[in-house]
Amino acid sequence: MKRESIAAMGAALLIGGCGGTTVPEVRPAAHVPVPTATTAVPPSIAAVKGQTARHLVAQFGKPQLDITEGNARKLQFGGPICVLDAYLYPPEHGEAVVTHIDTRQRDGRPIDPASCLAALTLRAAAP
Repeated sequence: MKRESIAAMGAALLIGGCGGTTVPEVRPAAHVPVPTATTAVPPSIAAVKGQTARHLVAQFGKPQLDITEGNARKLQFGGPICVLDAYLYPPEHGEAVVTHIDTRQRDGRPIDPASCLAALTLRAAAP
């Protein structure tokens, strides 16, 4: 009988440990409005490639450098955080467009291109 009492007490402890917790009622999430952007959406790298010099100047302001060599053109835009070099080449017909970009921090260290584009866009939009 002693073994049966020990087994019964063990079972009671196990069952007792399961009690006292309630399962919360599942409710649908309340509608949370999504805030609209109050600033211009920064361009992505894909949005910059294929753009003309006129579009870049409208987006980032006056370039710090504007260098032409043959039919190639390099525009450099800088801000307090980073520098963007945009390389423009003419297609078979039409105006030169961005085919490649390089970005770097002011001290030359690498920076994520999307972050640099966002910083330059914000700088150009500031009054």
